[in-house]
Amino acid sequence: MKKLLVVGGTGFIGFHVIKEAIKRKWQVTSISLNKPKKERFLKNVKYLQCNFVDYYSLSKKINSKFDYVLNAGGYGKHPDFNKTGEKLIKTHVTGLINLVKILPRKKLKKFIQIGSSAEYGNIKSPIKENMKCNPTTPYGIAKFTCSNFLQNIYNVDNFPSTILRLFQVYGPSQGKNRILPYVIDQCRKNKKFPTTKGEQYCDFCFIDDVVKAVFKVFLSKNTNGEIINIGSAKPIKIKNIIKLVCKQTGKGKPLFGKLPYRKGTNMNFYPSVSKAKKLINWYPKIKITEGLNILIKDSYL
Repeated sequence: MKKLLVVGGTGFIGFHVIKEAIKRKWQVTSISLNKPKKERFLKNVKYLQCNFVDYYSLSKKINSKFDYVLNAGGYGKHPDFNKTGEKLIKTHVTGLINLVKILPRKKLKKFIQIGSSAEYGNIKSPIKENMKCNPTTPYGIAKFTCSNFLQNIYNVDNFPSTILRLFQVYGPSQGKNRILPYVIDQCRKNKKFPTTKGEQYCDFCFIDDVVKAVFKVFLSKNTNGEIINIGSAKPIKIKNIIKLVCKQTGKGKPLFGKLPYRKGTNMNFYPSVSKAKKLINWYPKIKITEGLNILIKDSYL
């Protein structure tokens, strides 16, 4: 039986990866700072709690050998440096270093790091993995530092890591602090809600497609040391996706232009996924209309 460790297993991405692993009859251990919420609790999973920054506590928790590891842990928020940005960077980077030091490597086949499109910063789209990164947020800097660390230990020590740089991911069980769950919630309640003009192009990839990419990488033999973009590669204006939600719910009154764009907003931000197609034969299959329909029906919202 294959053994999987999911760091951040109580979060959105970790939860969906664990669900798929259970279907495949893998033995799963989840380690997170907090217990899983009721709606994200899964049977036949060993749940552990630990602060990754605490090396001693983490070393006591991880005392088994794993075939596969997914690191989806850390903070997903984008604070300013003068608020909690420094803490965010330290948490991501120190936590990853501790994890790599502690993990038994004898049995380890693959370590997947969940990276982020925020690592790229404000650059021209379609974005390819070999483009120069210029992260502008603490979150982007933290993820980029983690990517550099993993690539270095792959080059020096052949550590079997792959970095998946995810663009906007959406799907069931996602928190309301994300744009699509927020818009759906407002539309369901038939509320007026302020937005930007919504002229920026963004990329939204459904969680099921992301999970398929994760397992293709787990079982691949040609992805060690690689960085791979994961996204829909089909950019859509924020304005248009909000209109789609309004149409599919039959409710909602977006007030376009009532909010300013976030400072440094990239008006065209989407990936090339040609590398994913070449290396792991992966391409997203779920269209935005289909994904939104599933999300709108999600009882978690």
